[in-house]
Amino acid sequence: MQKNREYATIREIPELPGLTLMHASYITQNFAKHSHDGFAFGVIEEGVLEFSYRGEKLAACPGIINLVNPGEPHDGHAATEGGWTYRMFYFDTGLLQRAADEIGGKAADLPFFQDGVINDSDLAAEIHSFHTSSFDETVGRLEMESRLLHMLVRFIRRHADASYPILRAGRERPSVSAVKRMIDDLFHQDISLADLAAESGLSPYHLIRVFKAETGLTPHRYLTQVRVRRAEQLIRRGEDLADTAYKVGFADQSHLNRHYKAIIGVTPGAYRNFVQDP
Repeated sequence: MQKNREYATIREIPELPGLTLMHASYITQNFAKHSHDGFAFGVIEEGVLEFSYRGEKLAACPGIINLVNPGEPHDGHAATEGGWTYRMFYFDTGLLQRAADEIGGKAADLPFFQDGVINDSDLAAEIHSFHTSSFDETVGRLEMESRLLHMLVRFIRRHADASYPILRAGRERPSVSAVKRMIDDLFHQDISLADLAAESGLSPYHLIRVFKAETGLTPHRYLTQVRVRRAEQLIRRGEDLADTAYKVGFADQSHLNRHYKAIIGVTPGAYRNFVQDP
């Protein structure tokens, strides 16, 4: 937390309609009782948020998830002099509805969450990681969409009041093969999850599950691997590194560097020096 300074950064992502993100630090802020049209949940980074919700006085500490359902009045203020810092998601109900429908592959009830604070360290870490990466403009559309859907489904299945049985995998190998071919052909483009789902004939969430079961990778990680391998080929041919990053679909050279090092074990520059060394 930046001591003695309040701030709030808000972001909307065009590729993820119905979602607003906020990273904020408050010290003296005292939210009046209000409600939201959609869902709101996030994770506390520092300090303690205290709020009244569904007849209870609740406190959310670092690593704790705080949430409110649509239309539920609540307030909010710091429980200590140091204030609090949190990362929040604000979702249209349609996003949660679609995620709930995809879990079982059929129409489902809109999720409802009984508790205003949740102690779930694994999910809190996923929420925090996705929120942080959402402020990184080099993160591709497919990764953003996939991680958002995974986070919502995990949240619903773990903490919604109703049970949401998951659709069983069947014989989807041809669908997975079709998606692999599409990624192999269009790796340089900003592929969407909807594009891959349409190619496979499967729902987005079911596609992610069966694709990972078949290949060991999610579609967005497979896409990254294909891009890195294509970059490796261009580097061996002597292509400029910045041009290579652009040609294979990365946002810039630093984006290429990060993923190349994570998969190959060396930076593109080090690899270029190795293959060009007489």
